[in-house]
Amino acid sequence: MKRLEGKVAIITGAAAGIGEVTAKLFAEEGAKVVCCDVTADKLEQVVADIRAAGGEAIAVTCNVANEAEVKAMVETTVQTFGKLHILINNAGITRDSLTPRLTEEAWDLVMDINLKGHFLCAKWALRKMEKGGKIVNTASISTLGNVGQANYSASKMGVIGLTRTQALEYARKKICINAIAPGAIDTPMLAAVSDQARQAMLDKIPLGEYIPPIEIARAHLFLASDEANFITGQTLFVDGGMSVGM
Repeated sequence: MKRLEGKVAIITGAAAGIGEVTAKLFAEEGAKVVCCDVTADKLEQVVADIRAAGGEAIAVTCNVANEAEVKAMVETTVQTFGKLHILINNAGITRDSLTPRLTEEAWDLVMDINLKGHFLCAKWALRKMEKGGKIVNTASISTLGNVGQANYSASKMGVIGLTRTQALEYARKKICINAIAPGAIDTPMLAAVSDQARQAMLDKIPLGEYIPPIEIARAHLFLASDEANFITGQTLFVDGGMSVGM
């Protein structure tokens, strides 16, 4: 039997990268997937790929920092599939700069998407989730500190606090809420970094490799499945041992 057979999952930031890979993996594992992003064209292609492979999915364009849009996304999910079991809070952005040059606009934008977006999606999803529901949030290895990412690191540390608190609030309803803290992921964004910077980052990873997005998707799958029914309030670092070395 497929691990998510009969489940309905919302995945934010599903138009590319980790979100896209997670959406496709969840569909392969039997979930009906609601792919959410602000990028409509790319989102439709992800849904088309899932359907072509025999899965069920819909696309919902949504800015996770806008409460009205988040509420509408959750309502569309329930209207379309009748239920909601899983929320993968994956949407996030960076606006890096050293603190003296970090603008208030860049601070607010990162906090809105990375932290308020998690809060709003959980707020409305939790109203529809039944016993056994799962939420997986996205923290980061940057919570341990990273030069030029004061806004990003703070937002992701906030995600950990949000995760722990909501896990306590919903434990009696048997809804498990956890977070994943990815390390250096092998994405097109990383490919744009200079060779010197890439090598310096690679030298900090004990396993000696950048993490393929599928490995984060597999961690999402585990925490969203019945195999993680007694795991809640935790942050799982998927980073090749980088956090241990730090």
